[in-house]
Amino acid sequence: MNFDIPQEMQNYLSELDAFIESEIMPLQMENDNNRFFDHRREDARTDWHREGLPNEEWERLLHAAKRLADAAGHYRYALPKEYGGQAGTNLGMAIIREHLAGLGLGLHNDLQNEHSIVGNNVGLMLMITYGTENQKSEWIDDLAEGRRGFAFGITEPEHGSDATHMETSAVRDGDEWVINGAKTWNTGIHKAKYDLIFARTSGKAGDGDGITAFLTPTDAEGFKLEEMLWTFNMPTDHGRVSLKDVRVSAEAVFGGEGRGLGVVQHFFNENRIRQAASSLGAAQYCISESVKYAGERAPFGKKLSTNQGIQFPLVELQTQCEMLRALIHKTAWQMDTYGAFSVSDKVSMCNYTANRLCCDAADRAMQVHGGLGYSRHKPFEHIYRHHRRYRITEGAEEIQMRRVAGYMFGFMKQQAPKGVREAN
Repeated sequence: MNFDIPQEMQNYLSELDAFIESEIMPLQMENDNNRFFDHRREDARTDWHREGLPNEEWERLLHAAKRLADAAGHYRYALPKEYGGQAGTNLGMAIIREHLAGLGLGLHNDLQNEHSIVGNNVGLMLMITYGTENQKSEWIDDLAEGRRGFAFGITEPEHGSDATHMETSAVRDGDEWVINGAKTWNTGIHKAKYDLIFARTSGKAGDGDGITAFLTPTDAEGFKLEEMLWTFNMPTDHGRVSLKDVRVSAEAVFGGEGRGLGVVQHFFNENRIRQAASSLGAAQYCISESVKYAGERAPFGKKLSTNQGIQFPLVELQTQCEMLRALIHKTAWQMDTYGAFSVSDKVSMCNYTANRLCCDAADRAMQVHGGLGYSRHKPFEHIYRHHRRYRITEGAEEIQMRRVAGYMFGFMKQQAPKGVREAN
């Protein structure tokens, strides 16, 4: 087996680095745009007197960077070639996302709102795979160009991670559907003109089937944005909405009636392995910066790096990075080779482990850097506050562990990758 990063991928990482240096960094340093990344970042990004929403200048800057990346052929890397992409693999995306996060905070990659010069584009991938022909013709170009998007209305106030006990319901009324219910943690709802609302249309609570996704206009009568939820890391683009007798046409059904959960689950594994790779990259950044600082700082007449109290915790973290990197690469490769659902247990292992590791690495970096590490003049507090979220969102770590246990103890089944013997 060859564990080297393919040469073509190494070349592409160098191409991305050159693009960042020539196009993205000048934009970041222009007109004091760097205030969004230095010690002023949380304050600069947040309109505190406008419900804590993202600052308009901040969002325009992110949009400008994406358009530069799109023009250079990077932004759509993961998309099929017929949509302007490079048909990027899961392994390729994992390597790229780790690399970009490992460069530290910057306009090239800011995971607080999934911004990157190599886009994840979950909504667009869903549309390509599950949209009707009419939906594709209406949405794909706008999604690819960043002119329009939709939020995801999955989580409910009373049920959290359990989407199968969904109280939001939709009933057919002639050629229309009438939706009633509530959703929370709708990311991007402050700008989205549509919300992909998941509602039970048949079956009973606890059933995986019978839930339908509806592309619901946010200006529809009865659709109300109740509040924006302030978080550990601001600004907020997470809203709670209510729906009272909201009417949508049959054309709003996305992915087929009763098959809503299958739509999102199709991409959960791909999204989770990419998010794990990003957390790994951020963790590696924290460790590398700590090693560098320990080699420079010399209190009491000797460098910090000579102290085992500094060395050993960083050794432990670096060891975890190396092991996790191998598992992420293996898992991503198996997803490409055998299908996204062939390694669901490994994806969950990667995801919850990476998120914990990133928080541990950021915490250790603050400790190694002392008072400076605790300040906002270093990025570690920002990395901690952001990545702490992923131990809850994208499937809480307890949900991920429960999922792994399901496969281990035989409560759940997955198709084993070809040539891999099942543990049982």
